[in-house]
Amino acid sequence: MIFGTDLAIERREITNSGKNDGVTVKKRRIKSASVTEIEITTDAGAEKLGKPVGTYVTVELPPFSSEFDDADSRMFAVRDEIKKLLPKNASGVLVVGLGNSDITPDALGPKTAKDIFSTRHITKSLAEEVGLPSLRPVSSASPGVLGQTGIESAEMIRGIMNETSPDAVITVDALSARSIKRLGCTVQMTNTGIVPGSGVGNHRAEISRKTLGVPVIAIGVPTVVDAAALVYDITGNENIPQPERERAEKMMVTPREIDVMISRASRLLALAINSALQPDMDMKTLLSLV
Repeated sequence: MIFGTDLAIERREITNSGKNDGVTVKKRRIKSASVTEIEITTDAGAEKLGKPVGTYVTVELPPFSSEFDDADSRMFAVRDEIKKLLPKNASGVLVVGLGNSDITPDALGPKTAKDIFSTRHITKSLAEEVGLPSLRPVSSASPGVLGQTGIESAEMIRGIMNETSPDAVITVDALSARSIKRLGCTVQMTNTGIVPGSGVGNHRAEISRKTLGVPVIAIGVPTVVDAAALVYDITGNENIPQPERERAEKMMVTPREIDVMISRASRLLALAINSALQPDMDMKTLLSLV
């Protein structure tokens, strides 16, 4: 069976895991968004799905390639799920945009980080003076990729954390999917962190509470499928000859409207993160600041 996916919802569909396997699933509808919450509660469930124990929230939305209003229901649906995953005692937060900004399907993280409302440099007295007494200290970074910097993203994040001491980290990264129907219209959020590049066979150092010492919320949007998964998704035939399958698994496919998709998805995610991190700030004020 082909497992070319970062999405817990797809892995659960493939394995048909349930409560007896240490996996619970809850579904709900919020206006134009369908929300699926998957909780992996046991090591057996983690092994079956190939994902760490924790919570995985998938928000399925109308395509990001379509127009959206900055304050439409899609943004609020994503924001509300981020707020649920955020630790209640998190004062300072570091937002990290993972990925290669020079490759469009991988540029989601860096483009999102550019629109984060960074506030760590604003003193408490200044925040009070301008009428924002509850302003949360937020910093953002885009560490690039190992091939560009020679430094693992996890190493760079730890270095930043040594100086800024955040209480939580939010990562944003492009993901891979198994089904083309989830490209550019799905947001996955999890409290388990992330292994960058794992969906495309390029495993990098883990970024999680275990490696950083603080809670890590990983947010991602699938932007690619591997060619072997695409063939299976279209034909239902998984019996691809081994040589062709190996070549296909090294080839990634992305929609032709990927530029628009990345631009709009990154904007929506940045607004959702900003709104979740600054809950006392109204949308009009936020939009005027970023």
